[in-house]
Amino acid sequence: MEAIAVIDETEELLEEIGFDAETSVLTHRQAQVLALRERGVSQADIADALGTSRANVSSIESSARENLAKARETVAFAEALRAPVRVRVPAGTDLYDVPQLVYDACDEQGVKVDHTAPDLMKVVSDAAGSAVSGREVSTPLIVGVTSEGMVRVRHQDRRE
Repeated sequence: MEAIAVIDETEELLEEIGFDAETSVLTHRQAQVLALRERGVSQADIADALGTSRANVSSIESSARENLAKARETVAFAEALRAPVRVRVPAGTDLYDVPQLVYDACDEQGVKVDHTAPDLMKVVSDAAGSAVSGREVSTPLIVGVTSEGMVRVRHQDRRE
């Protein structure tokens, strides 16, 4: 792929999806690199297209992914603040007991959760990551449910 064509296509994509560096957590260059990487372009080819080194592209991509992770964490934090339902799940809790804890708390607040018990266990387990080991919650969790029924899971001791 010719370098100019790659950059032109990427600029068109960024414009099409409404990227605005003034309001984004990403710089324009970070957005370019991520857009190219998501399309399967190698770091070496990106470096050639942008006239820089592969190491620089790697650094830009790493910073962009860190910024996105921080943005996701900030959104999760904001959602947890506004969630009318917050269930503390202590370490040692059996994952199979979590849905009933959440359902009971939601019933008290009049909030509907659109997850079956197995689905809710999967949502909690997937979101908790290493905080769930097998069927056991190994790190205390906070399961929040928004008034729209969205489930958000946070490690209780998270201090980031």
